Amino acid sequence: MKITIDTQSGFCFGVVNAIRAAEKELKTNETLLCLGDIVHNNAEVNRLKDKGLEIIEHEQLHTASNRKVLIRAHGEPPETYLKAKENHITLIDATCPVVLKLQERIRKGYEEIKSQGGQIVIYGKEGHAEVNGLVGQTNNQAIIINHPDDIHKIDFTRPIKLYSQTTQSIDGFKQIVDLISKEITSLDNGPNQFTAIDSICRQVSHRAPHLRKFATQFQVIVFVSGKKSSNGLALFAECKKTNPLSYLISDTDNIEAKWFTDVETVGICGATSTPMWLMEKVAQHLHRNY
Repeated sequence: MKITIDTQSGFCFGVVNAIRAAEKELKTNETLLCLGDIVHNNAEVNRLKDKGLEIIEHEQLHTASNRKVLIRAHGEPPETYLKAKENHITLIDATCPVVLKLQERIRKGYEEIKSQGGQIVIYGKEGHAEVNGLVGQTNNQAIIINHPDDIHKIDFTRPIKLYSQTTQSIDGFKQIVDLISKEITSLDNGPNQFTAIDSICRQVSHRAPHLRKFATQFQVIVFVSGKKSSNGLALFAECKKTNPLSYLISDTDNIEAKWFTDVETVGICGATSTPMWLMEKVAQHLHRNY
């Protein structure tokens, strides 16, 4: 059986940057606190835990006085920085540069549109760490929409600035833009002020068309991703649409022998939160057992 790993799968720049920051700190310190899972992949989180990384949640910040805390690539809202200062916490800020730039744009956009009685709308997943950080730039006033059915939350008589979580799909964003535009155009008092800012990370968005092509080249696709990865679930769906014999696993113990009956070619790929070492582990497991 021929097994091929997709060389374009694996960590995006933001995740690589955060993990390098953690590993650098752990070379000189036995422990390092991280606010939330450093990446949505249990295998990678456990690897770093073995090196001394400790995961804490926001409500535990008050117990981290005089310690170092890593902010992961997803970013954080302003109140996290205030809490850290109040508790004498040293922050290692590994916010992805793309996310950081978006936070700044939304903060400025909010100040501009607030004076016009307008609203900030974010196309993203409610409760996602990145989205929480983005909403925080608007004093928690932003409207979150993740599905066309959510646009009823918007007041179409008021100015609108639309942004997107960096890992959302381009097609989904375009659909939301079209729906908002149609709603505004249908108003009796004519079109209102509407600005759509495409803030999707192209390093992430370009993976979908690549994986669709990759999935056609093999009889079976094994997609490796953490169960909490929104990006992973979205990219796996793209593979599944292209190749129905696509299977989602988080580690080798999820693999089923029946997938490989009379199979000659297997492609292994993963999310932006999937480490290359884990995909290599999967490939080695398949070589040994099938």
